[in-house]
Amino acid sequence: MNETVLEQQSAGRAERPLVDLDAYFARIGYRGPRTPTLETLRALHELHPAAIPFEAMDVLLGRGIDLDPAAVDAKLIDAKRGGYCHEHNGLFKRVLRTLGFEVENLMGRVVWMVPPASPLPRGHAALRVTIDGERWLADVGFGGCVPTSPLRMTTSEAQPTRHESFRLVPSPDGFMLEALRGDTWLPMYELVERPQFDVDLAMMNWFTATHPESVFKRALMAARTTPEARYGLRDNRLTVRHADGKTEHRALSAAEVEQALEQVFKLPVEPAWRDVIARFAPA
Repeated sequence: MNETVLEQQSAGRAERPLVDLDAYFARIGYRGPRTPTLETLRALHELHPAAIPFEAMDVLLGRGIDLDPAAVDAKLIDAKRGGYCHEHNGLFKRVLRTLGFEVENLMGRVVWMVPPASPLPRGHAALRVTIDGERWLADVGFGGCVPTSPLRMTTSEAQPTRHESFRLVPSPDGFMLEALRGDTWLPMYELVERPQFDVDLAMMNWFTATHPESVFKRALMAARTTPEARYGLRDNRLTVRHADGKTEHRALSAAEVEQALEQVFKLPVEPAWRDVIARFAPA
């Protein structure tokens, strides 16, 4: 490939915006300053999981997950859909970089509610954001226990949020992120603090979206976190965990699952979803 073609391709990439900030901010309801400060990061980090739900219906439908920026934006912003960690944090990374933040990909092994004897592969995507030399963990794609605020990575002290407190403690591979539920610290994922290339995430995403043993192939999941409560759906079980600690559980029929996806998780339910819903919920 000659140098002229390379220069033209490079120029084309430079001219293409990372993301339409106006559209993204309208999607999450953000009206604040567009400066790369900790205050901006905190505001976006709380608004994102309240507006854009966690879900993986496309995996259950066999459609796969396309991480091309145009595809992610068309789905999560324009179509008012949700996604899982690779989509959420890929979008969030582009938003932050457009605003001028220094952002890197990170990779983690999920241990949340996973038996120690059945470890999962490293497949969770998260972000490291550096502001004035301080490193922060940003993660808007961890479903039902997503942190609602960035977490300082240079301390193992508890860091309170509107919901749980979180902490990052040393582990053999880097850090273990833990959440405090009641009096118990629950491990969420082990984080390798080594920046990952987008191609590494593409491989992780392909495995997570297509492997028959992937949890997203075996369960219907949705989550949404607002300042007031965490809402989680697993198959036909709806859990509402209020910020004050009060928790509600309810088993749903297929019709109620569809209604919850629309009303609680704010998703545009498609007719094609009904067969999937029927696999995980009674009529």
